[in-house]
Amino acid sequence: MIQRKILSRKILEFEINEYVRENLKGAGLSNVKLQITPLGEKIIVAASRPGLVVGRKGQYIRKLTNTLKKKFNMENPQIEIAEVQDPNLDAKIVAERIANTLERFGVNRFKGIGHKTMEDVMSAGARGVEIIISGKVPSSRAKRWRFYQGYLKKCGDVAVSYVREAFIQAHLKTGTIGIQVRIMTNDVRLPDDIRMIDGTVEEASDVKASPAVAEPVEEKQEARAEEAKPKRKRKTKKAKKNEDKGPKVDADEGAGKQAE
Repeated sequence: MIQRKILSRKILEFEINEYVRENLKGAGLSNVKLQITPLGEKIIVAASRPGLVVGRKGQYIRKLTNTLKKKFNMENPQIEIAEVQDPNLDAKIVAERIANTLERFGVNRFKGIGHKTMEDVMSAGARGVEIIISGKVPSSRAKRWRFYQGYLKKCGDVAVSYVREAFIQAHLKTGTIGIQVRIMTNDVRLPDDIRMIDGTVEEASDVKASPAVAEPVEEKQEARAEEAKPKRKRKTKKAKKNEDKGPKVDADEGAGKQAE
């Protein structure tokens, strides 16, 4: 059941995205997201020209709301418009701009359009950009023209996750032209980009380190020599008393010796 709900929600989001892009051409649409809220469905439309999405006095918004109710069976759709800060760094907006220019001026100026768009993207702060225009340009035989500048990852996880990519078709009298745009912004951190952080180690103020005491080497050697000396046996108190008294002499024997 959960998988079916997720799939149905993604299919609904894709259909809404396609419908909004077809009916709001020229508004510079970046993406359309669908969110389910307790009050109903919330649709977030990110565009570089939000005024064209709203219309005069909100007529386009009301028309889009009524269409979403009838066509997609939504009870209370709420449309929120968000403005894209850097349209030159959005691959979908750049590709749509190239397609509109080719449909307006034709394929004779495709080189100038490609180089001008590439310079605008790089001046906006991109690290690398690639524009591929394929189709009957400018002759009747199909060709593939590539405009590139800067550094751009073409494989690996960085190319899949961080490189912005878009593909749009431009319909001309000579046929359909495919436009593919890849942009890698300057804030992408590459795996081989290693940066050394300069900083000083600060001691904690709460912990007080004990002051180091320098002892002279001679005192240490003397202390070791005293420890290495053999310990003498201490005399007991009785032995000391006997030595102080000396040999005992009788009084009678001493008096007889004096008389002689």
